[in-house]
Amino acid sequence: MKGVTVILDQLNGRKAAALLRDGKLDDLLIDAPEGTPLPGAIYRAKVERQVKGQGGVFLTLPDGDTAFLRQAKGLSPGQALLVMVTGYAEGGKAVPVTPRVLFKSRYAIITPNAPGLNISRAIRDDEERDRLLELAHEGMEGLDEGFGLILRSACAGADADDIADDIAAMRDLAVAVMDDQTGEPELLVDGADAHHLAWRDWAEVREQDVIARDGGFDDFGVLDSLIGLTRGVGLSGGGKMYVEPTRALVAVDVNTGGDTSPAAGLKANIAAAKDLPRVLRLMGLAGQVVVDFAPMPKKDRRVVEQSLRAAFRHDGIETTQIGWTAMGCFEMTRKRERLPIDIAGLE
Repeated sequence: MKGVTVILDQLNGRKAAALLRDGKLDDLLIDAPEGTPLPGAIYRAKVERQVKGQGGVFLTLPDGDTAFLRQAKGLSPGQALLVMVTGYAEGGKAVPVTPRVLFKSRYAIITPNAPGLNISRAIRDDEERDRLLELAHEGMEGLDEGFGLILRSACAGADADDIADDIAAMRDLAVAVMDDQTGEPELLVDGADAHHLAWRDWAEVREQDVIARDGGFDDFGVLDSLIGLTRGVGLSGGGKMYVEPTRALVAVDVNTGGDTSPAAGLKANIAAAKDLPRVLRLMGLAGQVVVDFAPMPKKDRRVVEQSLRAAFRHDGIETTQIGWTAMGCFEMTRKRERLPIDIAGLE
């Protein structure tokens, strides 16, 4: 099966979307349990108390949830504040939020308090950029100068009316929310569910690429692919990569399999580096990630680092590469934008 296919189905009773590239599972989105504050949700929160030593404040959200904002300057207890959820809360911790709210659709992002018109750098054709810039000017005409607009990569080649409709919808929503900053804690804009996120954020997907049906995950082997991740990920050349979450970190082990040639370690490690972002996405893993690469000469480490950087550059989830440990492992940290998937519960 060549090309891109999106399957909309359910997983463990929750909406889910799978992205297949040439028949191989590349990404998976799944709804969080009901009542979980979702990334991208915008709240009117209430400032509670500062946290000494951490440079931030706790905030009250609706329904008794607590958020943490890494900013305390200029805030006072009882103050109402607009915030956007930036990720999922770790077990027992507060929801991470930011005061820099965004209003995002498939084609447009409205940025309050960040003026300017911008076109995605992924769009390089000058004529297309000129066309989109004209649409941006038309869509933002008459709006307060404090609002900015970013046109996303999905705009390339898209219908002008569709882009204009997205700009207008996000513009109207942004104005309404920014005018509603006083009052008790309240959810003003909910985060997108998995089916909406798939259409919004998988830019290369077109309507004809989407298949929505119950049982679609079984029909296209999505469940088998997920379950297979727990048994080791096969690498080109015969190597294998094992990714196992623990309480403290995500442990990754790479081995060469039956290949005993002098270059086996480097080949397996490059293959693992290229596939690691995909596996972490599919398993919903984040936090501290420690990779125990297959044995290889120290001189080859730079090649592996370059492969890691190239792979994570296109991943979309913020990942910071820390470097090599004294024991020869490679360490990185990854933003917690997704919840881990209980793959064992699928078997």
